[in-house]
Amino acid sequence: MIKKISHIAIVVPDLEEAMGFWVDTLGLRLQHVEYVPDQGVDVAFLPSGESEIELLEPVEPDSGVARYMHKRGPGIHHICFEVEDITAVLARMRAAGVPLINEEPTIGTGGKKIAFIHPRGTGGVLVELYELTAEEPARRLERLNDMRRRLQRGRRVYAAGIIAFLSGLRTAGNGQSEKKSAATKQRGSEV
Repeated sequence: MIKKISHIAIVVPDLEEAMGFWVDTLGLRLQHVEYVPDQGVDVAFLPSGESEIELLEPVEPDSGVARYMHKRGPGIHHICFEVEDITAVLARMRAAGVPLINEEPTIGTGGKKIAFIHPRGTGGVLVELYELTAEEPARRLERLNDMRRRLQRGRRVYAAGIIAFLSGLRTAGNGQSEKKSAATKQRGSEV
């Protein structure tokens, strides 16, 4: 039923900063980055042999991952197992009385079917199960395109913010020059 450990997920406050260790120092390769809207995270995938390190940066302050990081800090979030038949594994878990976070599979990164097992039933470890689907390549491309659009919108917002900031400095600078000029004229008339 269990095929392999798919990935170990690690919550980080900043993906770019985390890359300094995982990619630059440790030498893992960044495979891709994906925004997962229903979990409110940006995810970086770093292959390591048959498995991956999955870095999670919460980008939505009310997401489950953000709450987790706020409560426990950065670090290991969950371990994920790839399974042959997620529905059968969930049925086996229910029959054994294991508490499930997801009673039915949902769609996760890349279009995989996923479900989480509650840490109460696993000795304190959040466990994710996933099953590959035929739609995964198309969904992964769709998510990648969504991320590109999100970054492009962000760049426009950041550029507009920088322009407004610089304009504000210039306006404030002109205001200061006018005040200095008026103060200089005032002092000149007092002499």
